[in-house]
Amino acid sequence: MKKLFVVCFMLIANMAWAGDYEDGVAAYAKGNNEVALEKFKKAAEQGNTEAQSYVGYMYQYGKGVAQNYAEGLKWYRMAAEQGNVSAQSYLGYMYSNAYGVAKNDIEAFKYYKLAAEQGNISAQSELGFMYQYGLGIEQNYSEAVKWYMLAAEQGNVHAQYNLGVLYDNGKGVTQNYKEALKWYRLAAEQGCADAQSDLGSIYYYGKGVVQIYAQAFKWYQLAAAQGLAEAQFNLGYLYLKGQGVAQNYVSAHMWFNLAAANGNNSYIIARDEAAKKMTPQQIAQAQELASKCQANNFKNCD
Repeated sequence: MKKLFVVCFMLIANMAWAGDYEDGVAAYAKGNNEVALEKFKKAAEQGNTEAQSYVGYMYQYGKGVAQNYAEGLKWYRMAAEQGNVSAQSYLGYMYSNAYGVAKNDIEAFKYYKLAAEQGNISAQSELGFMYQYGLGIEQNYSEAVKWYMLAAEQGNVHAQYNLGVLYDNGKGVTQNYKEALKWYRLAAEQGCADAQSDLGSIYYYGKGVVQIYAQAFKWYQLAAAQGLAEAQFNLGYLYLKGQGVAQNYVSAHMWFNLAAANGNNSYIIARDEAAKKMTPQQIAQAQELASKCQANNFKNCD
């Protein structure tokens, strides 16, 4: 009889924290962060690992409470040590970026790997990155490809882009521009500026595809509109040479000027060389357009 009482008590307790967790999820979905945190904490204190991970997340991002990385780390660790995959991935992120703890790539790798092996897509992508650059582990391009591929095939934009880079440069795989094009395009269509820029270069140089300046212009323009200096420079170059677009020194100078704002000496030289082909009135016009473009966050500049 006593044993039955204990079992019944445990079932009631589990039902209680399950109810608190579900109430927390419902409150969070409605934007009631304070209520959500209260409910998640109740469930977390009774051992619900999903609730513990949620509490960590809310402290990390200051949702319903003052942002507190150390407190977020505490709850993530509690859940991660019980095998919670989301907490493991978030904990890897905390160690990788020194949030609430000293930067530690070895610990970041450890937790990313635990989460990646459980199928967490973000962790798989991050693990690929750590193998690619030798962070917390010996550099291994083949392992990077393996983990990027797992995440990329499930739609992770960062993995798709980085997989494109590895195929483009023949790192961990045989160099294959068509595969690079495939992965760059998938990431570019999700809005990744770096992928858009590199896809532009694939078309500009005709790597694994027919050289099409108009396609290069299209993708450089999309990346430039997101503020990517390299794409802004390349867009300026296309205007300067009249490749894929009508030659226009004013537009070339404008994009060179915007790219040069980060202090890159090559971009500054390109802008000044373009200026030698222009009248003072054209230079003034280009400078005014650059100011407006920057004020509009690089949108609708052409």
